[in-house]
Amino acid sequence: MYKELIIFLRNKKMVCDKCEKKLGRVITPDPWKVGARNTVESGGRKVGENKALTAKKGRYNPYTSKFHECKICRTKVHQVGSHYCQACAYKKGICAMCGKKILDTSNYRQSST
Repeated sequence: MYKELIIFLRNKKMVCDKCEKKLGRVITPDPWKVGARNTVESGGRKVGENKALTAKKGRYNPYTSKFHECKICRTKVHQVGSHYCQACAYKKGICAMCGKKILDTSNYRQSST
């Protein structure tokens, strides 16, 4: 029970493994290579690529209507492509993007503070 929570908090994942690929990337690579998602050595990025030109899909657009309402509490979601706000996803132990159960919260006393 506690081991599962420690692994969840250590990884600090807000989304499941499948939805982690949908998260946006930043233009500059991270200097810390061990846990970074956007490193040059990972093979997921071309060397010398201009990310400002090639990453149009993941770029923030203020005129888009992709910011949904949370399916539980009906507040605006702050992440593009997410259907649940972070507070509800934490309380329920679900992925913020797809709603898949990540953590069994039946034995935990969780609060939103």
